[in-house]
Amino acid sequence: MLMPDPKTVRILLTRYATLKIAQAERERATAARELEDVSYTLCVLMGTTSLQDAIAKADALLEAGRGSSDTAGGATGGTVVGKEGESGLSLAV
Repeated sequence: MLMPDPKTVRILLTRYATLKIAQAERERATAARELEDVSYTLCVLMGTTSLQDAIAKADALLEAGRGSSDTAGGATGGTVVGKEGESGLSLAV
């Protein structure tokens, strides 16, 4: 089974979250179309028909790839912090 590139998955999840925030602040037709495109791409990339399933699978993929060598030493409070400052929080809606 082919696995999606984690970097591509992270980019799509970030874009999805950014567009959701932008739409919540001010609805725009162009942002709505792009959000629809990103959502569809996430579903296709993760092999799902549900956006929630795609986000959950994407989060799991990124978490599995993180491994113990990817964490910044000394994360406290049960939150894993990656090299690039990810908090380990899910983007699931």
